[in-house]
Order: sequence, then structure tokens, then C-alpha cells
Amino acid sequence: MGIIAAVLAAAALAQASQVFAPLAAAIFIIAVVWPIQERLQWWMPKLAALAITIIVTVAICFALASLAVWGFGRVGHSLITDLARYQALYDATVAWLDGHGVSVAALWAEHFNVTWVLRATQYVTGRVNTTLSFWVIALVYVMLGLLEVENVKRRIERLENRTAAAVLLEGGAATAAKLRRFLVVRTLMSAVTGLLVGAFAWIAGLPFALEWGVIAFVLNYIPFIGPFIATLFPTLLAMTQFESWPAVFGIFICLNIIQFVVGSYIEPRVAGNMLSISPVLVLFAIFFWTYLWGLFGTFIGVPITLAMLTFCAAHPSSRWIADLLGGPDQVKPGKL
Repeated sequence: MGIIAAVLAAAALAQASQVFAPLAAAIFIIAVVWPIQERLQWWMPKLAALAITIIVTVAICFALASLAVWGFGRVGHSLITDLARYQALYDATVAWLDGHGVSVAALWAEHFNVTWVLRATQYVTGRVNTTLSFWVIALVYVMLGLLEVENVKRRIERLENRTAAAVLLEGGAATAAKLRRFLVVRTLMSAVTGLLVGAFAWIAGLPFALEWGVIAFVLNYIPFIGPFIATLFPTLLAMTQFESWPAVFGIFICLNIIQFVVGSYIEPRVAGNMLSISPVLVLFAIFFWTYLWGLFGTFIGVPITLAMLTFCAAHPSSRWIADLLGGPDQVKPGKL
């Protein structure tokens, strides 16, 4: 019955992603920014505090998006100006493959044509519209949710089922605290990754070292996929800047080493046990939520899993799940 219920719940989340995904984003944002709203309410009316909190939140998100657009825009302009070099590299690669019995021209003509370009353009345009709608809905949820946090807390405190009330209060407080720690650690490690990538690009003589550092900083918020993209594009640029393939592969390997050391060695030690989750569960969560909700699921998958484990640890009957899949810092009732 439990497996059937889990499968049905996953199917419902996938089918109703346009409803649940913005709600999950809003809950995550509320958990992160609520301390700002709460402190501002001590000094000013609730609506004025809400306006300031929303403005600050939107400004931070807009700044991150602007950094990514600026970095990719600068690099993209350079790539366009170097189209002739890439064409020559492509021709040389095709000639080498044809000489070894691999026909790339026929494969390219079969799969990459005007129809494919039109479909890709329509897909990108649709994704942009969907993303804008997504964040508008999420912002509305955030505004309404910030006004209701205190009321929801009072309703939970009045529940007759004291066990359920304790689980919700303790699990909610611990989850919010861990989500804030998760974002702080992720931001710090993203900054370190951006500095290291930018410094390496400058030392290696790769153009746009500052831009690569900014791109690595922003994309590091997306686990696995973001760091891979942040290493792939510098490698593509290196293909036209260096004459030898060993140098290109060396750039790619060194960038991945930076991402691996920061993400798999430094970050776990900075976070300590406070965000301890099984690495297998982290990887599963990323792929599972990406399958359900796309790119946003890649970003929110780990926080959702972290919240589920924290709530499991708040009740004796489900604490074994947190002990099995989590770490020693999982919340214990009465020890927040």
C-alpha cells in the first residue's frame, strides 16, 4: 500500500506540476526570508515589512539572473564572432571522421535542418513564457504565505492532536533552519567555485575569465547539471584558442577537478553534519525531481528531500527513515 501510494503521489505531482512546483518554490522562499519579515514586523506594520521583504527577494533573484545573462551574453557574442573558426574545426573533424568511415554529413542533414531549428525556437520561447508564469505564481504564493505564517502557527498550536502539533512545529522550525543553512552553504561554495574557475581561466590564458567565474557562481546553485555546463562552455571556447587537443582536454579536466573538489570535498566539510544526507539519496533526489518538474526540480530536489527527512526525524515511528538515509544531526523532538 505504501509503494502504491508513493507511485500515485509521484504521478499526481508530475501531472499537476504547474500547481505544485510554484507552491514548493514559494514554501522554500518563505522558509528562507521569514526571519527578515519577522524582524521588520517589530519596527513597522506587517504590510510595509512584506513590501520590503518582497522587494529584497526579487532584487536578489533578478541580480543573479542578470549576472547569468551578462556572462552568457558576453561569451555568446565572442562565439558568434568566432563562427569561422568553429566552421573550420567542424570541417576538419568531419574530414577526419570520413577518412575513418564515419559519415557525419548525412547524420547532420537528417537530424539538423530548418524544421529542427523552428522546433527548437518554439520550445525555447515556450519555456521562457512558462518560466515567467511560474515565478509570477510563486511570488503570489510567497506574498500570501508570509502574511499567514503566524496564523498557521497558532492554528497548529491549538490542534487537539498534540503529537501532530509537535511534529509540525518542531519539524517545520528545523526544516526552515536547515533550508536557510543549505542556501548559505550553497552561496558560499558557489562564490568559492566562481573565484577558482575565474582564477584558473585567467592563469590558463582563457578569454573572459571574469565572465566564466560569474557563470560558474550562478550555475553552481543547480547541482550536477549547472557545474557541468559551467565547464563545458569554457572548453568549447578553448577549442578555438588552443592549437592542441591535449590543452583543450586539460582545460576540461582541470575545471571538473575544481568543481569536484569544492562540491564533494570542501562543501561537505563546511556544512558538517547539519545537512547530512546520503550521497546516493542526493543523486536520486536530483534525478527524481528533475524527471517530475524539469530544471526547477533539479534545484529544489535536495531541499525537498532535506525537508522530508527532517519531518521523518521529528516522529518516533518514522525516525528510522531519517537515521537510515540522513545523518546524526537529524532533529529530535524537544531538542531544536
